[in-house]
Amino acid sequence: MIYFHDRTEAGEKLAFAISESINQQPEVANAPWCVLALPRGGLAVAAPIARQLHAPLGVLVAKKITLERNPELAIGAVTADGQVIWSSGKGHPPGQSQSDSATYDRALHQAQTQAQTQWQDFAPYCGDIKIAGANVLLVDDGIATGMTIAAAVKSVRSQHPNQVWLCSPVAPPDLIPFLEKISDRLFILGTPSPFYSVSRFYVEFDQVSTEAAIEELQRTNSQHTN
Repeated sequence: MIYFHDRTEAGEKLAFAISESINQQPEVANAPWCVLALPRGGLAVAAPIARQLHAPLGVLVAKKITLERNPELAIGAVTADGQVIWSSGKGHPPGQSQSDSATYDRALHQAQTQAQTQWQDFAPYCGDIKIAGANVLLVDDGIATGMTIAAAVKSVRSQHPNQVWLCSPVAPPDLIPFLEKISDRLFILGTPSPFYSVSRFYVEFDQVSTEAAIEELQRTNSQHTN
């Protein structure tokens, strides 16, 4: 059931699949490319893709929105620039009543503050990212619920890209129709069932430190500019 030794190997396999697809569709290569990773784990996967495409590498931070009474259950997600989605699929939190309004507002504010704080860590090291008119590859090390990647897509769409491609080593099979709906192209290498957790599909899946993620970002963008 294990697919990848580590995130770097997963990224290299994704880079190969994406490159093969581009070679078969030369018309998509007319627009510029940029790669955006969801930190921190997504950076190690995204780096080989950015190098393969000779594209700048940046980050897009999205955080799950949770309630204190059930911190493991995500009720939505928000990006650092304030793009929000809710698990209800509507423009408001699931089951929200007037009495719950302040609770959900606090949860949203807390998640966005976390996203903005993390974005400030990475912003100085991002490549020269111009999303308008570009083909944007959004990359994570695995997709479990799809909420953070969906919020990330919403953020990218607001900046008028040419296309948005979602790229991840693994995702649950029942999530594929939703991911196809929100993206222009979808690259998922494995759709195992039962899914349980992303970490099951890696030999090494240690937590990535901010320092290590920044080093990956700097190294990749240094190669891009040289």
